Amino acid sequence: MIKNWPTTFACLLVILFGFALFYIGTDGFQAFTAETARVNKLIDDKPKFPDVTFEDSKGRNYSISEFKGKYVFITFLYTSCTTVCPQLEMNMSKVYDKVPSKYMGKDINFLSISFDPARDDPSTLEKYRGYFNSDGETWRMARITKQAELDALLKEFGVIVIPDGNGSFAHNSAFYLVDKNGSLVDVMDYKKVDEAANKLVDILGKEAGE
Repeated sequence: MIKNWPTTFACLLVILFGFALFYIGTDGFQAFTAETARVNKLIDDKPKFPDVTFEDSKGRNYSISEFKGKYVFITFLYTSCTTVCPQLEMNMSKVYDKVPSKYMGKDINFLSISFDPARDDPSTLEKYRGYFNSDGETWRMARITKQAELDALLKEFGVIVIPDGNGSFAHNSAFYLVDKNGSLVDVMDYKKVDEAANKLVDILGKEAGE
């Protein structure tokens, strides 16, 4: 009989219990951070885009149905941001340039959504889009003026926005892909431009039977 068996058995139980917790807490070892687990859950849940009204840089008002039958590639930003947002939109621009023009406006639209509607009015968005070669049509920049609608969208898509009290926000950043039926189907790392572009081209090509 093994000496100190009760102690050894107890240690094995602790190790197995910890192993099980790690497995559950990381979605079966697929997620090693809370952010990855959150993204995986969003992709699994495929939330529907809520009913909101956009006001874009041209002053036009419409709902998500404006893009019915098309994919929508989305970012969330605020134009006063001097840290991650400019890089986010620059990378959005790079993805935009890598997607064949034949798909633009026909099969997919790009959409940058401000979560700072008080400051990001149409004229501000119109100026801002020019920095990234957004054409205002196949790639639009818009705000959601009703706070309740904006909050519902941010919550549904897991976008974390925390005001710092000085006019700036702490927020997470990613590329979001909504399908033709208005459901969120992917959340992509905004730093991986080629990976995001290749994924879009692959999806659009398959949809077109190419």
